[in-house]
Amino acid sequence: MALVDPQALAQPFLDQVRREVDRLGPIRLTGLLASHERASQVYADYAAAGCAATGIGWDLRRVDPEDVSRVVFELNDDPACHGIMVFYPIFGGARDRSLQNELRPEKDVEGLHAQWTGRLYHDIRTVDPEGKKKAVLPCTPLGVVKSLEALGAYRTELGPRRQADGLVATVFNRSEVVGRPLAAMLAHDGARVFSFDIDGPVIFEGRRVTPTDIDRRTALALSDVVVAAVPSRDFPRVRAEELKPGCVAVNVAHVNNLAEDVVDVAKHTLLRVGPITVAMLMRNTARLFENFHRG
Repeated sequence: MALVDPQALAQPFLDQVRREVDRLGPIRLTGLLASHERASQVYADYAAAGCAATGIGWDLRRVDPEDVSRVVFELNDDPACHGIMVFYPIFGGARDRSLQNELRPEKDVEGLHAQWTGRLYHDIRTVDPEGKKKAVLPCTPLGVVKSLEALGAYRTELGPRRQADGLVATVFNRSEVVGRPLAAMLAHDGARVFSFDIDGPVIFEGRRVTPTDIDRRTALALSDVVVAAVPSRDFPRVRAEELKPGCVAVNVAHVNNLAEDVVDVAKHTLLRVGPITVAMLMRNTARLFENFHRG
């Protein structure tokens, strides 16, 4: 039973991206910061550190919220810019979602454009007829999946779409940013996923999503993987007594959703995923460059 160091999980991916950048040549990522929220600035700092670690060029631009759309369109047509990330929230809700779709998919390093989310939910993993160019996925859900692979929760020897066969998972949060895409990705790899949100529980299996009346206690007792991503201190933290012994427990939220005693029951406990999210951001940046911008 052990706490997992997220930087140790992230480092092999950062090293891999560094090798890819050396092979591919100069890559430039531009970030647009239009918010004064501390979380956005922290994420920008992490992105800058990830670029420094991998050799990706980093350009952070502070812009007025009303200018973000204009700058995005300029960067879409700028051949010197190979990737764009916008630090959300800016306006919130539908307007931010509209901004996400204004980025050209081939420069959307966070995988938030409808082209990428459509592929994710329909389990289409490539973007070319030959199947050689892999699609990008949203950074935090992808980071969680890669962490599960590294920690042995996935059976990689079974191959794509089967490496989570027989796995039962519970995910708290069904947002479009983390919870829903993560549940879909786990289900596409063969897991049975109980997804809890304020709208009630559902089950993800394959590409099917169905309502269920399962309660939290029953789901947790069955689960080999538990991911909590609820950004609220009012969330009743997951306790050791609720868990299946030997499970993997992951906290994604900026507040800890896991009680201190979870580490005594879980085989692996990962309390933050920020470094792994950044590693996936760098990975997506290199992948988009190779797919769409390499001369």
